[in-house]
Amino acid sequence: MPRSVCRLVLLLCAAVALIGLIYPLWVIRPFRHQGAGELQVALFVLQYRDLAEAVAAVLATVTMLMMWRWEPRPGRSLAVATTALVLGSAALARVNVYEQMFHPVNNPAFETVQAAKLNAAEKVLTIHVGDTARAYPVRSLSYHHILNDTVGGVPVAATY
Repeated sequence: MPRSVCRLVLLLCAAVALIGLIYPLWVIRPFRHQGAGELQVALFVLQYRDLAEAVAAVLATVTMLMMWRWEPRPGRSLAVATTALVLGSAALARVNVYEQMFHPVNNPAFETVQAAKLNAAEKVLTIHVGDTARAYPVRSLSYHHILNDTVGGVPVAATY
């Protein structure tokens, strides 16, 4: 395979790997309005991303190994760096960053009503069990999605 074709293949592999990694994160990021068209594209990318990233990783590795035979040192270094970028993107694409960001709160901290810095119009979910009452700000729940707590000796899960 000619050098120019190998370089083009590596460039395309890097583009596929980076688009598969970055585009869904950009579109589906929290607290951002998502247009129907761009969301549809992002979900399509997510649906086929694992396969595309795997193909790009294998193709980049094979191409880099082929280039190793005839490329001078700077070309080899660039091929290795590009392949590393593709492999790194493929690995990172396997991580669900939203699970990392939106983890449940397992040990919530509470303040008295007087010490709480809530806006008067702020929405809260409340629970009252026995003599114990709790209020969970929706703003916090919308970020974590689940809050595990024990109220009056009863385990509860608040979600929004």
